[in-house]
Amino acid sequence: MSKHYDALETRDPALREAALLAALPGHVAQAQRSAPAFAEILRGVDAAAVTTRAALAKLPVTRKHELLERQQAARARDASDPFGGFSAIGWRGLLRGTGARRVYQSPGPIYEPEGGAADYWRSARAFAAAGFEAGDLVHNCFSYHLTPGAWIMEAGAQALGCTVFPGGTGNTEQQLSAMTDLRPVAYAGTPSFLKILVEKAQEAGAKLSFTKALVSGEAFPPSLRDWLAERGIAAYQCYATADAGLIAYETQARQGLLLDEGIVLEIVRPGTGDPVAEGEVGEVVVTVLNPDYPLIRFGTGDLSAILPDTCPTGRTNTRIRGWLGRADQTTKVRGMFVHPGQIAEIVKRYPEVVRARLVVAGEMAQDTMTLKVETACSGPGELALRIAETVRDVTKLRGEVELLLPGSLPNDGKVIEDARSYK
Repeated sequence: MSKHYDALETRDPALREAALLAALPGHVAQAQRSAPAFAEILRGVDAAAVTTRAALAKLPVTRKHELLERQQAARARDASDPFGGFSAIGWRGLLRGTGARRVYQSPGPIYEPEGGAADYWRSARAFAAAGFEAGDLVHNCFSYHLTPGAWIMEAGAQALGCTVFPGGTGNTEQQLSAMTDLRPVAYAGTPSFLKILVEKAQEAGAKLSFTKALVSGEAFPPSLRDWLAERGIAAYQCYATADAGLIAYETQARQGLLLDEGIVLEIVRPGTGDPVAEGEVGEVVVTVLNPDYPLIRFGTGDLSAILPDTCPTGRTNTRIRGWLGRADQTTKVRGMFVHPGQIAEIVKRYPEVVRARLVVAGEMAQDTMTLKVETACSGPGELALRIAETVRDVTKLRGEVELLLPGSLPNDGKVIEDARSYK
């Protein structure tokens, strides 16, 4: 069993929750004061009153596309702020010790700052849970070009006392040569590239020296995990983004992903900012307690769900099921875009509706739209007619309404299901 990274991991859950909530007012105030975008987004918000999850849930969710749009608009006005007002630091303060150490570009393009704190993205905790130790040589196969992936991993490994070989991506033969010479015990990178390296080594009649790995950046199915284990590599996954840093990580219990200690997590209904019941699938929304880049209710666009109980390793933080898909289910129907937020708007007009899912079926150019609604209400005929009118009012499209008993819809986070045939 891997060692705990620090005492924070085994805190009483009530103490952790109290500490997170106690940090919120200052964090919100810092964002309002130092990040112009949040000064605008949170205009009129009393930071001192954000002391509960209910109060946090009343604040707007900022999703990735909004971050991109604000960055683009800010750059068009003034090229001196590439971060769109979301960062509390800029590179021009570097000589004073207050600026970004690096600036990265993620697809979009979206620009992210790296502050001066050690292990800025907090990934050391994930390495420790994966069994990495001080003195390990880590072959890092994330890209060092443009995006922060490699730097996220490198900072965490070094904070744990590991030495890092900056392998980067591609150049498989050259990387295998370096692995043969240096005999690294550990790998960081995508799981698919690790599989390629193992297979290439096998073709050459060699065996890689890796015994442990921390993977991220793509799905890591149990079949691949087991395939690597059969070849002597214990691989664990972590969930991180360029904006938020580490969000959650796998432990040796192999039961979901454990939240990082610097994250306040909410699972909300896609298209809204409304938290769902524990266990229900929804969009991952995080508040990151990072004063340099103080993201508040940042919608990642990923789907997940909270798992019950605590981790068998003794770590007491909340666990999530891992990546379950994307929350942005916007679909074009008969030439019109239908958004998850529109379905949420329809549901809000009817207190008797528990959940709803829009199913788009038919063939290309012959779309049909059915809103499946969970309700325990009597008099279904009248309710269905009223909801159908609201569907037409909100989406500008005609659709059928099907009433179901509560619990009938799958718990998979889908608000819009595209069931059309594209043959």
